[in-house]
Amino acid sequence: MARNTKAKGKIVRRFGVNIFGNEKYDRLLKKKPNPPGNPKKGRVRQTEYGKQLGEKQKLKWAYGLSERQFRNLFFKAKAQKGVTGHNMLILLERRIDNVVYRLGMASSRSQARQLVSHGHVLHNGRKTTIPSVLVRPGDTVSVRPRKPTQDMVRQYLADNATRPVPPWLALSKDDMSASVSVLPTRDIIPTIAEEQLIVEFYSK
Repeated sequence: MARNTKAKGKIVRRFGVNIFGNEKYDRLLKKKPNPPGNPKKGRVRQTEYGKQLGEKQKLKWAYGLSERQFRNLFFKAKAQKGVTGHNMLILLERRIDNVVYRLGMASSRSQARQLVSHGHVLHNGRKTTIPSVLVRPGDTVSVRPRKPTQDMVRQYLADNATRPVPPWLALSKDDMSASVSVLPTRDIIPTIAEEQLIVEFYSK
């Protein structure tokens, strides 16, 4: 994907929401709650299109997707049965890089993506280097059996011990592996954006 070169701190301050999940951005928002830029100039009133675009940008940056990747994922969600916005969030959660992040095996999604792309993660016992792979119920996600890799991930698990593991994933810290119990549902996915506005954005 196209790498995001924007400062994450400025992105978080712009939206006023910690879309990246890292605790340091919670501290930043407490210290600097206002958007970046000169407050004396004031803020232009946001249009409906601007709101929709902003919500789309939140999810796109939070999950680390390029514009093309995010658009393709949206239309995949639209082609499925059910509520398009819910389908979109569930597809995002099912990405293996997000699963690694949710398990606490990485401190951020970008770090989780790097673990996957460098071949440190096994999907159903096989090495995968594709962060966009979607997990299914019954799948396993584990760490490659190499001491440097396992030591690294064990430290990440310790650092992220306070982060709750979603109920649709079953983690074994001793084995540094997890299984997918069921597909996630909308009600257990943390809300960082109004998905209906994103649906409206792409429906024009």
